[in-house]
Amino acid sequence: MATYQCSACYYPYNEAEGIPDDGIAAGTKWEDVPANWVCPDCGNTKENFTLADD
Repeated sequence: MATYQCSACYYPYNEAEGIPDDGIAAGTKWEDVPANWVCPDCGNTKENFTLADD
């Protein structure tokens, strides 16, 4: 599972953990996160997230 990172505030989205508080279950692949989802920290759009270097 991969981690994606917000390009503005570096908030990480970890596919293994998901974001249960936003209704995104653990194990949800990045491509399955809704297109209208935004960063919970800064409001950046999903398209402005990049694959994080692990």
